[in-house]
Amino acid sequence: MSPGDGSVVPVLEVGGTHVTSACVDIGTRGLRSCRSFREPMDGDGSAEEILSALVRCARRLATDGSGPWAVALPGPFDYERGFGRYEGVGKFDALRDFDLRTALTAALPGATTVSFWNDADAFVLGEWWAGAARGHRSVVGITLGTGVGSCFLRDGRIVRQGPGIPPDGRVHTLRYAGGPVEETVSRRALRRAYARATGASPPDVREIARRAREGDEAAADVFAETFSALGRVLGPSLAAFEPTVLVVGGAIAGAWDLVAEPLRAGLDEADHTRTRHIVIAPAQQPTQAPLLGAAYLATACGEEPRER
Repeated sequence: MSPGDGSVVPVLEVGGTHVTSACVDIGTRGLRSCRSFREPMDGDGSAEEILSALVRCARRLATDGSGPWAVALPGPFDYERGFGRYEGVGKFDALRDFDLRTALTAALPGATTVSFWNDADAFVLGEWWAGAARGHRSVVGITLGTGVGSCFLRDGRIVRQGPGIPPDGRVHTLRYAGGPVEETVSRRALRRAYARATGASPPDVREIARRAREGDEAAADVFAETFSALGRVLGPSLAAFEPTVLVVGGAIAGAWDLVAEPLRAGLDEADHTRTRHIVIAPAQQPTQAPLLGAAYLATACGEEPRER
């Protein structure tokens, strides 16, 4: 199953504070004219305000006539029906039970249909199709930011169940130290750990990373402990699923020099004999991969490729 060459698919990628638009050229596996557009967006805003930001960003694209659009966005979302399922997740509460498909189909330039895709799935498909996982048959990808996003692939098909795969392929459902893994591995968890270690009000992760590089032992220890823990959590799943590559993206992966070594150490501590062959790679397309993956998913026979 593969998308048709020659297609150009307009795509939106929606985050908690921004929206990005681009036209993806399926034939070249890249962005048309190598361009994307970004607009700020308030994830706590009203449905009308969020919709307005999406449409404003979309209208910056020069689209060729009418056709399908693709949208990558985080869950919980009813991707098949196009309705939000957000409640108490800190963003997009106004989209709960809001018919985003109907609203966008009416407002996006030339839209005949609008398909929705999970942003972590789109990221990993994008890296498999045109990034760090290209050429690999068995892939796991994770995104590190406000939480831990994930996707498991075999031969370009999303796998939701089977040996080593957490419920629905979502690593955030796993537990560590008696609690959800995101209580240890996430933006808020890193900041909280640094605050505990220093007794000071925590800066954002970018600043903690800067301090670690400049010799702040507390900052360095927080990164080391956080990502070795993630490796120990992932180890059993990866040992059973047997990917040849683990691709890591998301905002926190920007501190790759502080993430890679403890992540590898944690994986090897969990099961060295079955994880040592796995390549651990940062995303090659950290900002474009969700756009590319959403376009791929939208054009691969019009449906999400997956194993059941």
